[in-house]
Amino acid sequence: MFEGHDPYLVALSVLIAILGGYTGFSLAARVRNAPGGPRRLLLAGAAIFLAVGIWTMHFVGMLAAPIPSDTVYLVLPTIVSFLICALVVGVSLFFVSVGEPSLLRVVLSAVLLGLGIVSMHYVGIHGLAGNFAVEHDRAMVLLSVLVAIITAYGGLRAFLAKQDGVRLVVSSIAFGLAVSGMHYTATNGMHFVACAPEVALAHASGLSASPQILSIIVALLCFVIAAGFLLSLVPDPRRQVVGNAALAEALAAARVQSAPVAMSAPRLMPAPLGGLGQPPRPAPAPRLPVEGANGTHFIDAADVRSVRADAHYTRVHDGTRERMCPWSISEAEAQLDPVLFVRVHRSHIIAIPHVSFVRKEGDGAIIELDGPTPHRVPVSRAKIAEVKARLGLARRNHHAPSP
Repeated sequence: MFEGHDPYLVALSVLIAILGGYTGFSLAARVRNAPGGPRRLLLAGAAIFLAVGIWTMHFVGMLAAPIPSDTVYLVLPTIVSFLICALVVGVSLFFVSVGEPSLLRVVLSAVLLGLGIVSMHYVGIHGLAGNFAVEHDRAMVLLSVLVAIITAYGGLRAFLAKQDGVRLVVSSIAFGLAVSGMHYTATNGMHFVACAPEVALAHASGLSASPQILSIIVALLCFVIAAGFLLSLVPDPRRQVVGNAALAEALAAARVQSAPVAMSAPRLMPAPLGGLGQPPRPAPAPRLPVEGANGTHFIDAADVRSVRADAHYTRVHDGTRERMCPWSISEAEAQLDPVLFVRVHRSHIIAIPHVSFVRKEGDGAIIELDGPTPHRVPVSRAKIAEVKARLGLARRNHHAPSP
């Protein structure tokens, strides 16, 4: 498969595909919790980086291949190959980044992603021009399509896994194998045959670029991918707020005082006569049901960061992504432990131990919950006092009672 190829350029092509995959998937991982405008920008950026990774890997691989010396690259098919790839990859990412990804959606996304890789390759091959024609073995074409789809499915499955850092590495490696595996499988079934000069001249009509020009473009794109990869490693400044000493002190006090404070929360009013004759409150639910691709799953209440109302159901955030829960927001409030959870908005419930950041905003406030993928939840004006009390912020100036 690699006979006559430059081994250093082959290794570079695989590395470029992996770095492009990591950068694209790291942007896609932020789509789910972003509001409308930034969500579209993140989705477009993810699709562009993945498409650039595919496109650059392809042409680095072509520079590594033993192709005829008089080869030139037609500009129009080369640009079209990139646009097709970016569009198909963007649709594939949209399917898995918005809403709850069912098994069918993941499979369709993998098929689209694999076809985007394949279409980019063969449209790009059509852009080769010279005193030759290109023939393809049908068996190798089908095998390259299967390689692209299967490895793309593995990459998407890894991307949707719970471990944020690990999933990005695994999904980017799977993406790099999908792109490079498809490319070199297809290249192994590609043959150059001599053709008549007039046929070659007709095919080469139009704007074209030499391999030297292509090398310069590829080098620039390699720099863009490397820069994007390095920027994706820079920590989000919002996560650094957790290190603030005053906030850390407040959170520590909240964990210690959560039980007695929770007993004084407005919605837990003491029953008459200290509760005599009243039915005991049911034990808090240890787990929450969530709907997945294969049926109903359960997640520990300790892993829940927030619950968001969604019509008659709710969306449960576990620090990585949201999942659909069959409970209503009122049922979730009744089932969850009031010592650990508080309703801060008519549509939101948060886990007090996972609060990492709070800030006043307008008439209300904003709270950030920790996790591999931090997200923010609004606090209504009526709930600010209760939230401050639960976090220990309203007790800073109180004197401890004398013994």
